Amino acid sequence: MLERRTSTKRAPRTKRLLAALLSLPLCTSGLLAVAAPAHAVSGPTASVTMGDSYISGEAGRWMGNSDTSSGNRSGTDRAWTGSGYDPTRVYGSTASNGCDRSNSAEVTGATGIAQSTVNLACSGATTANVIRAADGGQSFKGEAPQADQLATVAAHNTVKLITLSIGGNDLGFSDVITACAKDYVVWYSYCHDDQQSAIDAKMDAAMDGVGRSIDAIRTVMSADGYAAGSYRIVLQSYPSPIPRSSENRYSESGWSRVNTGGCPFWDADSDWARDTMVPEVSDRLAAVAADRGVQFLDLRDLLQGREVCSTATALAASGSAPSATTSEWARFVDVGMTTQGAVQESMHPNYYGQLALGRCLSLLWAQSQGNYACRNTPGRDASGMYLNAS
Repeated sequence: MLERRTSTKRAPRTKRLLAALLSLPLCTSGLLAVAAPAHAVSGPTASVTMGDSYISGEAGRWMGNSDTSSGNRSGTDRAWTGSGYDPTRVYGSTASNGCDRSNSAEVTGATGIAQSTVNLACSGATTANVIRAADGGQSFKGEAPQADQLATVAAHNTVKLITLSIGGNDLGFSDVITACAKDYVVWYSYCHDDQQSAIDAKMDAAMDGVGRSIDAIRTVMSADGYAAGSYRIVLQSYPSPIPRSSENRYSESGWSRVNTGGCPFWDADSDWARDTMVPEVSDRLAAVAADRGVQFLDLRDLLQGREVCSTATALAASGSAPSATTSEWARFVDVGMTTQGAVQESMHPNYYGQLALGRCLSLLWAQSQGNYACRNTPGRDASGMYLNAS
C-alpha cells in the first residue's frame, strides 16, 4: 500500500514538472545561453599577432644599418625603388597611419603554425588599444581596439595561436630612449636613475593592463564559441637593442656613438637598460603570464651580440653588403646623421631581427606547454635561433 500510494503521488507531480518546463521556452533558452556555442566557422586556420611595435613589424624596412645616406643605403633600405623611397613596399597600407605592419613581421616569418596569418598589432599601441571598447578600450590611429578586431578574425577563421606583445608603451619606452639620448648628446648626464623611477611608477598599472588585455582576448574567443583548449595565447617580452658597455664597439667619449654608430648612450645607462630595465620588465611580464595561465616567450636575450653598436657586428658600407650574420639586428637611432626613414623605427628589431622572432615563434609552437627563452647562435642567421626552458 505504501509503495502504491507513493507511486500514484509521484506520477502526477512528474507530469506537472514536465509540462511546466515545456511551457517555458524563454527560460530554456536562457539556460542554454550559459555555455558558449561551439565555433561554427570552418575557415582557414590562423595565427594572429596583437599589440605594439615590437610585434607589428616596426623597422622591418631595414636590413642592418649603414651611414650611407643616399640610394639604397648600402643595400640596407628595402623601401628603395631605384629612384626614390616607398615605405609601402614594406609596410603596405599601414605606412600611412603609422601602424607599420611590415612584410617581415614576426607572424609572417613563423612557419608550421596555421594556413594564414593576421597581424593586428600597431606601432605605438598601449594596453588601452587592445582591450575591447565595451570594457573601456580605445581606438588608435583610426583602427578599432584590437580585441574588437579579433572578434571578426575569429568569426571567419579558425584561430589556433594568438601572440601578444604589449606593455612597453604603457611604461614609456619611447620616452626612456629619448631621455637617455638627450642626456648623452645635450646634457652630458646619466638618465638611468630618473628613468628607473619613472618606470617603477608606471609598472603596476602597465602590468594590470597586460592582464586585462589577455582577459579581453579570452572573452572575445569565448563569445565566438572557442573552447578554452582549442587555441593558445602566448605573451612575449622585449629584447634589448642596446649592448652592455663592455660589448660596444665605440668609445664612450667623442662623437662616434652619435655620428657613426647611432647608439648615443653613456656606458652606465647602457648597462642599466641591458641588465636592469629589460630583465625587470621581462620578469614582470612572466608573472602576468603565469597568473593568467598563458605561455611566456622571454626575448630579453634575443639580440645578444646583434645589438646596435655591438662589437660582434658591423655597419654595411660600399663594398660590404648587409648580412644576417654580420649586420646589426636592430635599427639605430637617427641622431646626428642624415635622416633615414622615420624616427619611430629606432631601437626596434629590423628585418633580420624580425626573421629571428618568427623562428622563435615557430619553435615555441612546437612546445605545447611551458615557458621558454629564445636566443641566437653567434655567426648564424635566424636558422640558429633556439629555445631554453625558463
